[in-house]
Amino acid sequence: MPYADVNGQKIFFEDTGGSAPVVIFSHGFLMDRDMFAAQVEALRSRFRCIAFDQRGFGQTLSNGAPFTYWDSAQDLLGLMDHLEVGQATLVGQSQGAFISMRAMLIAPHRVNSLVLISTRAGLDTDEQNNNFKRLADEWSLNGSSNVQQMLSRLLISDDEYASPWTAKWSTSSKDSLALPVAALVGRDDLTPHLTNISVPTLVIHGTADIAIDVLHGRQLAAGIANARLVEIADAGHAPPLTHALQTAQALLPFLHSLEITACAQAKNKGAGQ
Repeated sequence: MPYADVNGQKIFFEDTGGSAPVVIFSHGFLMDRDMFAAQVEALRSRFRCIAFDQRGFGQTLSNGAPFTYWDSAQDLLGLMDHLEVGQATLVGQSQGAFISMRAMLIAPHRVNSLVLISTRAGLDTDEQNNNFKRLADEWSLNGSSNVQQMLSRLLISDDEYASPWTAKWSTSSKDSLALPVAALVGRDDLTPHLTNISVPTLVIHGTADIAIDVLHGRQLAAGIANARLVEIADAGHAPPLTHALQTAQALLPFLHSLEITACAQAKNKGAGQ
């Protein structure tokens, strides 16, 4: 099984391999690496695609210690070390983008570019945080059974795509949400640090996102100097699932433009020697 021993965790990952430019996918809250299956399939002929399960989710085996998103960002960087990846484009959805941004702030020389999907730099309201805490309490008492419909509407927003995820939630242990929710509600505000993100950045946001309103995506793109925004009409919080083609159509030209820029820079460097 493809596990990496990183920071006391056994990080589960999938890697298409090869020597092409690397793209690393970080999933959202209550999801796992499978949420990016369609994008990996669309990109794998031109890019080395790596997707992994974060602490508390999927098949990653955690040591059970409390953690922050800065710790999870170090997990991502440690996975890069394990796979001998010097630099990569980091693609993150919601929570995965919280982690990707922090990895870039920790080690900017390791990040070629960012793709930030359905996310924000700022914090949730007290009401939202209290709702997440109540979710963790309900999960610890009864598992996911009483909250599946609410979560699928909030996080996926399309019943057609929800059933594989509600099935996964049904098999999760009752104590599985305590630490992830603590990390979510305890995160720090990245807004003051956006000016330190200088790599090319693509922000993708659905116009019908009820978990993180599209206004936050617009603010995020406006706060990063080298960012562009793609809004996907009528998409909710999980465009990689519900609007897979549109998400890939946003990703591919962005990544292709980076390839063109890198080739031009290499030629200019060679001509100057």
